[in-house]
Amino acid sequence: MARAVRATAAGGILSAPSVTTLPSGVRVVTESMDSVRSVALGFWIGAGSAYETHSEAGLSHLLEHMLFRGTRRYQSLEIDQMFDAMGAELNAGTGKESTSVYSRVVDNHLPRAFDVMQEMVFTPRLLEEDLANEREIVREEIAMYEDDPQDKIFDLLGQVVFGDHPLGRPTIGREEVISAVSADGLRAFHDAHYAAEDIVIAAAGSVEHDAVVLLAEGLDVPRRGGATRTLERPAPMTPRPVFFTKDTEQYHLCLGGRAIARDDERRHALRVLDNILGGTSSSRLFQEVREQRGLAYSVYSFTSLFAGAGQVGLYLGTRPDNVAEALGVVGEELRRFVQDPASTSELERSKENVKGRMVLALESTSARMNRLGGSLLAGLPLLTIDEAIAKVEAVTMDDVQALAAEVFDPAGFSAAGIGPDEDLFRRGIEQVSPQLAAEVA
Repeated sequence: MARAVRATAAGGILSAPSVTTLPSGVRVVTESMDSVRSVALGFWIGAGSAYETHSEAGLSHLLEHMLFRGTRRYQSLEIDQMFDAMGAELNAGTGKESTSVYSRVVDNHLPRAFDVMQEMVFTPRLLEEDLANEREIVREEIAMYEDDPQDKIFDLLGQVVFGDHPLGRPTIGREEVISAVSADGLRAFHDAHYAAEDIVIAAAGSVEHDAVVLLAEGLDVPRRGGATRTLERPAPMTPRPVFFTKDTEQYHLCLGGRAIARDDERRHALRVLDNILGGTSSSRLFQEVREQRGLAYSVYSFTSLFAGAGQVGLYLGTRPDNVAEALGVVGEELRRFVQDPASTSELERSKENVKGRMVLALESTSARMNRLGGSLLAGLPLLTIDEAIAKVEAVTMDDVQALAAEVFDPAGFSAAGIGPDEDLFRRGIEQVSPQLAAEVA
């Protein structure tokens, strides 16, 4: 099959993404790069914490662990030895809306890597003796997470922003669920969530699309059937605070609220806005809180976009004696941001930063594979780099002003804190929102 190609700014050749939907319902997406010998390969599954019920919280994450415990043909140690012998990387991850199993191999090893990975994904052995051991590993992971306030603080914020909606649950899950599930129960969860319609196989690098399609055509993947799965939109939530008392040297603080969904065309403007507020070293929060006043080592803003909803927020870690002053500065910057989100120079600098990161990411086969697999699974268009750059370039001052007023108003923010003294947390967030501080018990 002839490949559609285009010249890059660096003078190399980059193929346009190719997509094939197999009769089974599995989708295959690839992007070829003629200047590398490696292939990044990923199996993307529409299984994550957002698709779990309360009684299933954590099963997507536990199942991801169990995929490495062996398959119908390969023992766990064999899998490790094969990928070590190939000089390859093999890993997996679970998020709110997806699980991915991914690898990076030299191109001549692609068929073998594909064979092992498809068995891990579709025919894991899921034995009770393996599950007993993996439960303990995940329980240790949960304990480690509980001990790390820089991880826990973001889940605390998610809980107050999204409430009882699945997006408000930690991806890592609940220990009581992990402890109670049986191998048969996990197998039933696998059968329900690893259906053909919810699978994307993505590859980028030294790869031919038809070769990956040929490998995937032989897969026997059951279809889910029935209606397409959808996530309910989270119900409106009143901004509220949450505090977790822990003997820490720093107070770990997050502020944030609801934002746009991942398929909203304004996501490009949001990325530009995030850069200006706290996404770069020249951003307003970094400069005002850290560089000008020395009130924190780590301060930044972030965005998380999902189906039907999104979240914006910021993180700040600071010593007890700096909490009130640092949050005072944050409050001032947020209020200024709503009124005046960008100067002409800030807007142009942020847009150039976003475009530059996009182009630099093209040098990584893994980054390209992640973009392909994540976008196709999420139902987002597979934009070429030129199209993506054009979207960013089209962001106007009017765009960022309207969006900043909609999603960054501190009056609509919830707050999460971890530290020794809840009263100090209350006095701090009073600098951002007196109404929010009044709700601290």
